[in-house]
Amino acid sequence: MFGADKGSAGELDGKRLHIGIVQARFNEAITDALFQACHAELLALGVQEKHIAHVKVPGALEVPVALQAMAEREEYDALIALGCIIRGETYHFELVANESGAGVTRVALDHQIPVANAILTTENEAQALARQTDKGRDAARVAVEMALVLDQIG
Repeated sequence: MFGADKGSAGELDGKRLHIGIVQARFNEAITDALFQACHAELLALGVQEKHIAHVKVPGALEVPVALQAMAEREEYDALIALGCIIRGETYHFELVANESGAGVTRVALDHQIPVANAILTTENEAQALARQTDKGRDAARVAVEMALVLDQIG
């Protein structure tokens, strides 16, 4: 793993970071937009294209196991979870939202690696569409910032 520096103006500098992204395919139009915004922001923060790994999994419940596999490789400074869960008519929404969120957090704590969680949980598609770009960018910024924080802590 490589460390990273803050720029002279205190801006986030990810030029030496290695970032892993796990994207759920379910609600793929939305998760593709999340990825595009996240990827563009990582590049804007200086993360090199060759240091960004991107994998897709079927849905939000599969995201944590892919994150765990990436964390176990000890090649990444931070990971990013991308997905979209839209409320339906059954309890399944709560199950998927709760379990995917808990799994993402568990990976971060078990492996002491920052994991930016951008698995959207919305009431409807309109809410997801309204959040897809901002949350993708936010995830990139959180991943870079937390990698820098943990690097400072040592």
